[in-house]
Amino acid sequence: MQNWQPDLTDGAGAKYLAIASALSRDIEAGVLKPGDRLPPQRRLAEALDVDLTTVTKAYNEVRRIGLIEGGGRRGSFVRSGTGTQAESVGAVLTDTGMNLPPEPLGGTLAARMRAGLADLLTGTGAAGRLQYQPSGGAQGDRAAGAAMLAARGIAACEDDVTLASGGQNALHAILGTILSPGDVIGTTRFVYPGLLSLAGRHGLIVQVIASDAEGLDPDALAAACCAGRVHALYTVPTNDNPTTATMSAARRRAIAAVARTHGIAIIEDDAYGLLPIAPLPPMAHFAPELTWHIASLSKIISPALRVAYLRAPSIRDALRVTTDLHESAIMVPPLNAALASLWIKDGSLATLTAEVRAEAIARQAIARSILGARAYHAHPEGYHLWLPLPDDLRAAPLIHALRPAGLSIVSSSAFSADPDDDGHAVRISIGGGISRERLARTLALLDAMLGGAPGTSTLV
Repeated sequence: MQNWQPDLTDGAGAKYLAIASALSRDIEAGVLKPGDRLPPQRRLAEALDVDLTTVTKAYNEVRRIGLIEGGGRRGSFVRSGTGTQAESVGAVLTDTGMNLPPEPLGGTLAARMRAGLADLLTGTGAAGRLQYQPSGGAQGDRAAGAAMLAARGIAACEDDVTLASGGQNALHAILGTILSPGDVIGTTRFVYPGLLSLAGRHGLIVQVIASDAEGLDPDALAAACCAGRVHALYTVPTNDNPTTATMSAARRRAIAAVARTHGIAIIEDDAYGLLPIAPLPPMAHFAPELTWHIASLSKIISPALRVAYLRAPSIRDALRVTTDLHESAIMVPPLNAALASLWIKDGSLATLTAEVRAEAIARQAIARSILGARAYHAHPEGYHLWLPLPDDLRAAPLIHALRPAGLSIVSSSAFSADPDDDGHAVRISIGGGISRERLARTLALLDAMLGGAPGTSTLV
């Protein structure tokens, strides 16, 4: 394969990272096979019209993660048994029950983290990144977050944007700032468990608002507001966790109008908002004066990046919530915040998001090929499925059989605001480190169990 040449049309950021990503991707996809000899670095540099050092850095990056070996006069070869997602036979993957972004084939996250941190720690101001940061985040990091939100159609500036250590930290601070024990927060029946946990901790009353396939029903919200005092609404308008429902722009506008009429706060958890190819305007676009918007990076890039941008309805609100953020977490890890700012500015964040999106699309295709006849719900660019179960089957036996096989599966009871929910549906995460091959195997097992004779699942 000495005539191999990477496709760099979608590469952003450092050129060597784009070459390394293309090389890794082609190795993992089988385009380059174990034992194949790679083009000499000088020849590839000439073909790509780049410096020799650029190709050398790319090869070294891929060698560092164990996909190629050799070098010098001997040349570089694809290693035997390569693949960052390769799993040993019978290996059991650890399942935390969390919904994780998929690890893309040929992804550049690790390489960009190494390169970005090296730049941050050797550039001007490196020492300052190793110190305590101002409450709510450094000015430059808040400005970077505001620019990212403004690109989504949200009126934002560095004065009304604060940084939190992930979406849960932001949600904790919002609830503690704007609500008091006994206040009512509206949600759909199935909701992010973190919200339910925090509502219990703060002594809030969770009121279920009726919903449909598109998400929360604005008419039902209006009726609830007229029937009693609803103080705030919690919503995940894009790729809801767990149901995968996504509100149309018209639905978002209608809910914003109801909230404005009744003067209720909107807490918008936009954990998956950047993943769609064509993102819809957030709730904060339609009701900026009412909306507490959370844009976190854990579900878009990696849970290792503990950064969330919290856009408050006003500068005064931003100052109030900053106090709670400081009391609960002191500050966002400074290097994480700086790395996120760097990636927003140089386009790496968009590239990394595109890599996760492409992997999610590929995994959804696998799910569709196996479960296509089943009545399940999914966002085409998301990485979880919502599967209602037959009347004679509950979640427990499926979880018992499939988690050891490596599939992350959680009962609907974990998400239900109804304490009597007995697990009539499951959320299946197709993200994380599970390979495409293992995903296909575990989904095939799930399909077989769903179509088996009564009691079959308890024997698996």
